[in-house]
Amino acid sequence: MKSVSLFFFLFVVLSVHASVDTISVFSKAMNKPIKVVIVKPNVLSENEKIPTVYMLHGHSANYKQWIAEAPQIEVTSNSMKALLVLPDGGYSSWYLDSEIDTSFKYETFIINELIPYIDANYPTINNRNARAITGLSMGGHGALYLSIRHKNLFGAAGSVCGGVDIRPFPKNWDIAKKLGTIESNPSNWEKNTVINVSDSLVNGDLQLIIDCGLDDFFLNVNRALHKKLLDKKIAHTYTERPGKHNTAYWRNSIDYQLLFFKNWFTDNQ
Repeated sequence: MKSVSLFFFLFVVLSVHASVDTISVFSKAMNKPIKVVIVKPNVLSENEKIPTVYMLHGHSANYKQWIAEAPQIEVTSNSMKALLVLPDGGYSSWYLDSEIDTSFKYETFIINELIPYIDANYPTINNRNARAITGLSMGGHGALYLSIRHKNLFGAAGSVCGGVDIRPFPKNWDIAKKLGTIESNPSNWEKNTVINVSDSLVNGDLQLIIDCGLDDFFLNVNRALHKKLLDKKIAHTYTERPGKHNTAYWRNSIDYQLLFFKNWFTDNQ
């Protein structure tokens, strides 16, 4: 009887939804407020500090995408005892600071404005070993791009169906509006694509988890990044599974990525 009661108690605790709020964080760099969804565990003890996972949305979406398309993360936040931060990244920012359109400074926003705001206003562990970042599609590019460029802030990073090499897609997704055309500004494309940014990585810099569907149009660039990491002997988790570039794929994928981060957080506490 006691074991049944314990099972019921654990089931209730682990199936409780975390609290979900939408806040605005003002960006001085872009002179505008940015919407951010915060998923906070409600199973915390007093003064308990927790790790943070930043989750970046895809092209043409917004800060609501993850919570709308993978609503199970409200329960996962409780079970892993982690704060989930879902910022708006604009329609097509690619999470860069654009040299072409200076009104887009999403790298500056996340790194210099959002992270300090979250650590000042929520019970986070302000340490790279308790901070991870992931994203889908454009957000997968953003998560790897930001984590590699700011390894002092992130200890782990993931990408779901990520556009990890933007150069094969010079006419797509308004990337040229942020970098200039690939013909007129080739250096912008070379220095701002994840597969090249990864040149700075050495083994152990980041805990990495990358996956992509077998029918995804980003499959080949993910395979190329995987091969490059293997050639550089950089440890990482890489998975290909049946699936397309769609909600069904990343709704499933994010469960594995958050479990990966949970285990890594546990190992580092």
